[in-house]
Amino acid sequence: MTIEIDSKITDSEWEVMRVVWAQDKATSKEIREILQQKMDWKPSTTKTFIGRLVKKGMLDTQTEGKKYIYSANINESEFIKSTLNETFENICNKDVGHTIVDLISKATLSFKDIDMLEKALEMKKKDAVEEVPCNCIPGQCKCNIHDVH
Repeated sequence: MTIEIDSKITDSEWEVMRVVWAQDKATSKEIREILQQKMDWKPSTTKTFIGRLVKKGMLDTQTEGKKYIYSANINESEFIKSTLNETFENICNKDVGHTIVDLISKATLSFKDIDMLEKALEMKKKDAVEEVPCNCIPGQCKCNIHDVH
């Protein structure tokens, strides 16, 4: 049986998911205690976000006595890749490179991260094209002059 996952989550739901991903399994109390360091949420607020994530298929619920134990239905790195891929699918192909450069310029990176990026870029050179073609319909972007009627 495949679980239908709604991957559109809010910033607050991201906070809850990060705790569950880090802990593998957690009760609402454990999630609340960890997030208390960062968020000034009431217990009911945390439970609301957990409930939404369960409804979206992001979290699985197991019962252990009177406790509910939550675990993620999707791996963190898979989810992040999926979210980024979805973003790149929704922008002009010509803007993808600029967007990646912007992400890199704003990120704090280690020397190891930079080495990995350099290696990835060297590999990408093998498949590079002179110019990335626009994938938009006329009127959807500004990279080319399109006739809009």
